[in-house]
Amino acid sequence: MAASRATKSGFAAEAQRKIMSKYNEEHAQEVLVWIRAVTGDDIPTSGDMDTLYETLKDGTLLCKLVNELKPGSVKRVNTSTMAFKCMENINNFLAAATTLGVPTQEQFQTVDLWERQNLNSVVICLQSLGRKGGNFGKPSIGPKEASKNVRQFTDEQLKQGDAIISLQYGSNKGATQSGINFGNTRHM
Repeated sequence: MAASRATKSGFAAEAQRKIMSKYNEEHAQEVLVWIRAVTGDDIPTSGDMDTLYETLKDGTLLCKLVNELKPGSVKRVNTSTMAFKCMENINNFLAAATTLGVPTQEQFQTVDLWERQNLNSVVICLQSLGRKGGNFGKPSIGPKEASKNVRQFTDEQLKQGDAIISLQYGSNKGATQSGINFGNTRHM
């Protein structure tokens, strides 16, 4: 059970409404369908907030997910429903997500899921992880990740580039400062 907090009011309530308004049920459903495909668990795939929260809140499914992508990512998954054990699962998932290549700016904080503060950021993190699925031989979601395109130039090719004057720099032919008035002119 999540920690209970006093209901927000004023600016805090407005900020929370704004955060919750960004939640997209279609994206959440896509993520849940992907988790089901990777883990093989028979989980509900409705994209509403309640389903997402109830499915992921204890962190065990998240740990199983990263262990399916890369075995041994989370060494020990807590099955206890005690709050600190569930939050430890979520933290272990986030640490594994980092090692699997999910950028920190696309990750959520533990309280975003555990206290249901920002479920949209949970979906964003899982979408980012979902794009990496193909790197581990599993199904992926979203656009294909770009791959490196490293180019090797010889010294001769690099020297040829020094001799070319790029027209991107433009031309200064006929450039004068006439007609340019900066600031206020003197009126007489």
